[in-house]
This record gives sequence, structure tokens and C-alpha cells, in this order.
Amino acid sequence: MGIEIALYDGRPDKGGRSAPALLHLSVDHGPALAAALAAHARPADHRPGRLGRIDPYGDTRFNEQDAGAAFEEATVLLARCTTEEERAAVRDLRNLLAHCAATPGSWLHFLGD
Repeated sequence: MGIEIALYDGRPDKGGRSAPALLHLSVDHGPALAAALAAHARPADHRPGRLGRIDPYGDTRFNEQDAGAAFEEATVLLARCTTEEERAAVRDLRNLLAHCAATPGSWLHFLGD
């Protein structure tokens, strides 16, 4: 199981004449990201937050506001990672969340298995 992340300059499922441009595609950390997010989905306080909404088997989309809110969660998740592969995956996730949050109109599309 793995999760890929695509960053678009607009809503990825938007109908109409022009499709949004793909700004970045992260495919290198799929299994490690899925493992790190699965561990995050079981916090002691039972509040999954934005990252808890990411479906490892389907598609999930974040707009720039979701990405900004999820950045702090990803920072906490980074501290909980137990392997270097998970840390690299979450660092990549944090970079994409920050880029999305700073780019008006952009979207992250998480593609689960």
C-alpha cells in the first residue's frame, strides 16, 4: 500500500475546458507515507485532524486552507516517525503542504492504492 501526492495549480477534478497544471508529483515515498499516516491515525486523544482524513485506499483532496492546517499535524507526525524512510516521506509531505498553503488556488491530491 502506498500514497502518492500530486500538487496542482487548481482543483484536480474541476470540469471545464482547461485542466489544472500539475506542479509536482511525489511518488518516491508511498509505502513509508502510508505507514506513517497509519500510525498517526491512532493518536491517544482520538482526534484525527486533517491528516486523518487521507484515505490510503482512495483519493483525498486538500485545498490550500486544508494544507495550511495540516502542516502542524505533519510536524507532530515527523517527531513520531520511527524510521528514516518515514521521516523522509513526512518531510516531503510537509514541503508539499507548505507549498500548497502558500499558493492561492492550489490543491493537493493524495492518491491511495
